[in-house]
Amino acid sequence: MATVPAKIALVTGGSRGLGRDMSIRLAEKGINVILTYHSKKEEAAEVVVILEGNGVKAAALQFDAGDIKSFDGFFAELGKTLKSTFNADKFDFLVNNAGVALYAPFQETTEEQFDMIMDIHYKGVFFITQKSLALLNDGGGIVNISSGLARFSQPGSSAYGSAKAAIETLTRYLAKELGARQIRANVVAPGAIETDFGGGRVRDNAEINKMVAGITALGRVGKPDDIGGVVAFLCTDDAKWVNAQRIEVSGGMAL
Repeated sequence: MATVPAKIALVTGGSRGLGRDMSIRLAEKGINVILTYHSKKEEAAEVVVILEGNGVKAAALQFDAGDIKSFDGFFAELGKTLKSTFNADKFDFLVNNAGVALYAPFQETTEEQFDMIMDIHYKGVFFITQKSLALLNDGGGIVNISSGLARFSQPGSSAYGSAKAAIETLTRYLAKELGARQIRANVVAPGAIETDFGGGRVRDNAEINKMVAGITALGRVGKPDDIGGVVAFLCTDDAKWVNAQRIEVSGGMAL
């Protein structure tokens, strides 16, 4: 009987925080991983070692999620890496996770800040997904990372929350338009998580940590390993009939 090749996932922003845990959880399910990093090459290399220790193939590529003009060069490198490391021409799952934080009151948000958030969290996701289609296997999947801030409002997150809301709408369009190729598209929306995102404010600021725990039904702040398993699940056959869904993983925040 012929051996079925292992699936391959591309995880943007996979070198740290939530993306790191997503990559590890995907590997635990036997899925090969290509992760991207922006500037932390050493951290990305460490994650590759962890993934390979889980028995899968892995690689790390530099990627700037907000520099749309660089995407063609990135995909050229991706194509080479697929062949050299995975003996493959295509991959199966795209996890759009890369991102940055912005905390600025609406009335003080500058055009430059707005453009940065939209380029990374919406425009970049739109076009990396579009450019991925030529390399994405039929029957594969797309997981877009949103935020609880697309459902509830916290002062200072108007640009970020709006971009994530746009991603959630885009995901439904992807599910509709890519359905003929049996490509599923879903959203995972984390609540507040203890990572270095946004300078580690949820993790390191005791007042914010207490506030978040107080408005979360399960009574604590989220951790990276609360999220990765849900993303990994969506990249398995167990989720083959889950499509165009928004799954909030927040412990019941701001109910």
